[in-house]
Amino acid sequence: MADRHSAVRRHLQRALRRITDHTRRLAGDASGPLALLALAVALLPLATPRVYATDEVQYYVYLRSLRFDGDLNFANEYRRFAELNPHAGVADSLLQPDRIREATGLYGNIAPVGSAMMWAPWFLLADLATQVARWFGAPIAADGYSWPYLASVCYASMVYGLLGLLLCYRLVRRLVGTAAATISVVTIWLATPLVFYMYVQMPFAHATGFFLTSAFLSVWHETRAARNWRAWIALAVIGALMTMTREQLGLFLAIPLVEALGGYLRVLRRPDRGVDWLRLLRRHVVFAGVLLIGLTPQLVVYQVLNGAPRPAGEVSGKLNLCSPHAIDTLVDYDPRPTRWCVADAQYVARTPAWSRGALLWSPVLLPALIGLWWLRRRDAGLFAALVGGVALQVYINGAFGTTWHLSGAFGFRRLIECTPAFVVGLALLIERVRPMSGRVALLALAAAFIAWNAGLVLNATLFNDVTQLRRGLTWPDLWRWQFEAPVNLIGRLGDLLFDRCRLLKNC
Repeated sequence: MADRHSAVRRHLQRALRRITDHTRRLAGDASGPLALLALAVALLPLATPRVYATDEVQYYVYLRSLRFDGDLNFANEYRRFAELNPHAGVADSLLQPDRIREATGLYGNIAPVGSAMMWAPWFLLADLATQVARWFGAPIAADGYSWPYLASVCYASMVYGLLGLLLCYRLVRRLVGTAAATISVVTIWLATPLVFYMYVQMPFAHATGFFLTSAFLSVWHETRAARNWRAWIALAVIGALMTMTREQLGLFLAIPLVEALGGYLRVLRRPDRGVDWLRLLRRHVVFAGVLLIGLTPQLVVYQVLNGAPRPAGEVSGKLNLCSPHAIDTLVDYDPRPTRWCVADAQYVARTPAWSRGALLWSPVLLPALIGLWWLRRRDAGLFAALVGGVALQVYINGAFGTTWHLSGAFGFRRLIECTPAFVVGLALLIERVRPMSGRVALLALAAAFIAWNAGLVLNATLFNDVTQLRRGLTWPDLWRWQFEAPVNLIGRLGDLLFDRCRLLKNC
């Protein structure tokens, strides 16, 4: 009897240990996402939900015009936003006669339609809530210009950015531990322009595009071993939304394309290649068909606005396919076009050297890119996809020869959608150097990168009348401005948190 009780006790102890270990693993796995959620909520007081700049207006007017006018004639929307935001340049850029398309007589819109499609559920929910509130007597205009409509798309963009961060965490957690994954995601988030376009200039396309790119890479990576029909359809749908949100994100479709070509080459070495060829071909045909159907809304918009199912000349006219400023995208040590690219005078930069470039605005990206080197042996396919994706985005930005520098914008926002690659690279680097440097040193370095970006945000928003930072990084004055930013902030902290409209135009 005693032996039986001992056996039962040992069995219960082993079961309890297994339950405890499983609970600890679950708690550890949940700690990273919970930290991201808590930080996202803590940053909410910094949110600036407004539709202000010309790019933001162009992304938004699809929703307002289709819902309230039932058309794609944006003349009244452009005029109204010019009245609401007289200092935003809407009238100077969107209401000029040369923006009227000769083929259709309509004002153009160079923003693709994907962001509006992703924001549509939030916008319609805000519309419904506004109608209900008006029924109860609330003095809120149900016209598409009042604060519920504008706030809905702004916070939708922020939420999509948060979902993108959670997907990045999920992706990198397969490679490193909880601590390295969490530190990496938080550092890349707060030390790059991503945080700015999630909380300050909220209704740009970048946070939404980042979510879609993260979703696309996650589905592609998690289904590589055995991709069924549903996975191919999901890739096509996400790929179409991704491309319609920012057209250059369509270059990420090269990842499954190269993978497909490799699959056909492998089939050639098999004796039963006929069967495998047909299986691959059927799935790729389905993928291509769903992708084309998914892109139809954008093609229809092009046709209605431009008179042809293609982008307007304002977009295509910027392209120089030899990419004269690809290197400058990372570091513009010499902002003239590269020697191997014969470029017209319009592509010659008029910005001083060392004033633009992703690695200058966000130095944390350099160790992140270095860290990707340790991925090549652990997962060569993922390494090729991430490095190739970054390279293609650098190439296409350099090909926009007249606007590669993004003068007037904060940071190097066109690489925000490459955040999954940066998160993976930094996490792998952290995992490798942590035994040598210790967690305290890593956290201190991460805090320094975040502080640098926070100083840039403050100088580009609150103090830009002094620094004019959005025209580029101005050395050596920038060092002084960065150190002065915390001091200058103290005097405006109350307004920043509780009366933002005293600090912003057309709030």
